[in-house]
Amino acid sequence: MAKIKANNANEPVWRESNVRSRMPQELKVLDEIAHNLWWVWNYEASDLFSEIDKKLWSKTEGNPVLLLQSLSYARLEEITKDKALMNSIQSVYARFKAYMDEPKNTAIPSVAYFSMEYGLTNVLKIYSGGLGVLAGDYIKEASDIHADLTAVGFLYRYGYFTQSLSMDGQQIANYESQHFDQLPITQVLDTEGKPLVIEIPYSSFVVYSHVWVVNVGRIKLYLLDTDVDQNSEWDRSITAQLYGGDNENRLKQEYLLGVGGILLLDKLGIKKQVYHCNEGHAALINAQRLVNYIQNDHLDFNQALEVVKSSALYTCHTPVPAGHDYFEEPLFQKYLNHFPDRLGISWQEFMDMGRANSGSNEKFSMSVFALNTCQEANGVSFLHGEVSKKMFAPIWKGYYAQESHVSYVTNGVHMPTWAASEWRKFYEKYFDKNFYNDQSNPAVWEKIYHVADHEVWDIRMTLKNRLVKHIRESFKDNWLKNQGDPSKVVSILEKINPNALLIGFGRRFATYKRAHLLFTDLERLAKIVNNPLYPVQIIYTGKAHPADGGGQGLIKHIVEISRRPEFLGKIIFLENYDMRLAKRLVSGVDIWLNTPTRPLEASGTSGEKAEMNGVLNFSVLDGWWYEGYREGAGWALTEKRTYENQQFQDQLDAATIYSMLENEVIPLYYAKNSKGYSPEWIQYIKNSIAQIAPNYTTKRMFDDYTNRFYNVLANRSTELIKNDFSKAKELAAWKEEVSAHWDEIEVVSVNYDDNHGLEVGGAISAHVVLDKHGLQGDLGMEVVQMRTDPATNVDVIKVEALKLEKTEGTKLYFSTQITAAQAGTFKFGMRIYPSNKDIPHRQDFAYVKWINI
Repeated sequence: MAKIKANNANEPVWRESNVRSRMPQELKVLDEIAHNLWWVWNYEASDLFSEIDKKLWSKTEGNPVLLLQSLSYARLEEITKDKALMNSIQSVYARFKAYMDEPKNTAIPSVAYFSMEYGLTNVLKIYSGGLGVLAGDYIKEASDIHADLTAVGFLYRYGYFTQSLSMDGQQIANYESQHFDQLPITQVLDTEGKPLVIEIPYSSFVVYSHVWVVNVGRIKLYLLDTDVDQNSEWDRSITAQLYGGDNENRLKQEYLLGVGGILLLDKLGIKKQVYHCNEGHAALINAQRLVNYIQNDHLDFNQALEVVKSSALYTCHTPVPAGHDYFEEPLFQKYLNHFPDRLGISWQEFMDMGRANSGSNEKFSMSVFALNTCQEANGVSFLHGEVSKKMFAPIWKGYYAQESHVSYVTNGVHMPTWAASEWRKFYEKYFDKNFYNDQSNPAVWEKIYHVADHEVWDIRMTLKNRLVKHIRESFKDNWLKNQGDPSKVVSILEKINPNALLIGFGRRFATYKRAHLLFTDLERLAKIVNNPLYPVQIIYTGKAHPADGGGQGLIKHIVEISRRPEFLGKIIFLENYDMRLAKRLVSGVDIWLNTPTRPLEASGTSGEKAEMNGVLNFSVLDGWWYEGYREGAGWALTEKRTYENQQFQDQLDAATIYSMLENEVIPLYYAKNSKGYSPEWIQYIKNSIAQIAPNYTTKRMFDDYTNRFYNVLANRSTELIKNDFSKAKELAAWKEEVSAHWDEIEVVSVNYDDNHGLEVGGAISAHVVLDKHGLQGDLGMEVVQMRTDPATNVDVIKVEALKLEKTEGTKLYFSTQITAAQAGTFKFGMRIYPSNKDIPHRQDFAYVKWINI
């Protein structure tokens, strides 16, 4: 007989059930506001939610959806009986509805915008850093200016990581699951009221995606979510983490964003005039768009490419080739081997669309594919535009970087989001009533000069005190956990001084950002921060990518230094940098420090956010600051390198920073009058706001994109698709004709004067005869002069067209005068190119034949 077991129980099985507050009818407008991120940049709305329950607002980290779900019914009833609060609710709702009811601006071309990340609010964790925050700011601005824009991205289950620090200062990355029902998002349903499902065919399987929508003012942001039961566990994880997983998962993500993003818009019946890739991650939108034109409009590949290119823009945010996405051919073939057949081209031809060198064994570059399928491309600052021209020059081998069509639009920031409410009220009081619609007008901002100095100083001190209060209240518990010694924590909290000169440094901890620069000479730094008459405190914050050991090492190094006795409470590291902390810092410190290795800062926008809050920039002349710096409105380290050895350059830059702090910055800040502030410092603030801030808003940025790209693309694509794509078909046929007969071009003769003894101002006469033979259409010829500038060691080119003197049958007769503008040696050459007034630029059809002269 078997013994009876004394215990036989399985593990508990739980099912989650969410119980929400029942919202009274008169309060349902709150839910409508909560589900539109308009509240993020309208302080009356966020103040209203805070007023409903301050503790709960803080506990939910400023999440109005979770706030409303968490309110007791008794509290909801109290609100309905509070006349003052109900009046506030109705007032905010009336403003919201008035905003939403304004019509779209049809003067701006319609845009579909694709990005891997969007930084809209700390509540919605679908961003990691600058790229996402820029995208979030951009679509907020699109809402404010009534643009017809639709955005596409991902809803990540775990988003980006939450940062904490170990006892020894090591970064710990924590991935916390988002509860979608507690977020300001709404699931998109089909006509039967069921969750809409998008089917995305990969090469040998199908991925299914749900769709969510984020209302960003007037703009719809659609988010793909593969955490769907129909998917395998492998595919459910595609949208699990932002920039998570290996290179294969990255390819699956970029396929989903590009191909899936277009299929999503198709399913929703959304068509736009311009398709904008925010980074190369979204490049595959053009692969699917090509398929659509071939299958739906019965165009061939070359015709479809004309149409797709004419309406596509690629924005690059990366200044070095290593920062772009590349995929090995076997991996790329695993997921896209079905595309060539759908496009009517060979696999080799498809791969070559992502290679700088056709026919090579290079990896497939998403950036190269974007450049080959987008008519226009841009960097994100003037300097980055110049760097991008050089970086991408190998794609168009017949032309030099200086001739590239790659342009730029300098990034900006959404002023209503990043300016503290105190500053916004100040601007509303003293600037034009139409200020928000005219933000990029410097004349409006110049009114700051007519405001009393003490009013500016009062706002600055209010925000500094708020930052210090936030640090003391928000970081005490964490510091007690990871500092080890409670007495040290108390000492730090006591030493944080709002009356000290506060320097802020907050950004992604990549090694090129040089967060370590201030610690080059610790003895000199200790003297600066420990001067009892002129106290200085430095606040650091930032995350390093979990795979970036160098960046994590920098954080650990700074934390270790901050715990040394001479720096305790003088150098502070704040963990878990996010949008909330960023706003506190860029409005609460006195100086925003940025020390990148030049020219690796594509743009940078944190300093622009500081500008909106009267915080002065101290930065290397790189990225946006190369354009933005004005004397008497901030401080700058030269953009020029003195040493090729980076260690020597770092030492020099550090010494320069110390010297400028000691001799310029600190004395200026502490030149205080009897009212407790420095009039000279206030003048710097006023100069900064008047002369710099208006140039770095997303209003100016969106205007630039519209004028430089959107209008150009919309107008040209309209021409190409008219009359059953007649112009696109004509251009494709012309290019096919040129390609077929290009090698038939014969240089019959080249004659030019002997240049021996040529003097400045003199010229060389040249005559060239070409025979086109079977090639139809026009040819152009140019003389290209090149000379090395000894000051910069950069090749300077001058291009002049040869004059077509006459045509006899298939022969063309050209002539030119090559003028010597200055003494010295210069080189010149001649090149032939196909000429057609209907192509947007030479790189669109980069056929070039250099002739032997």
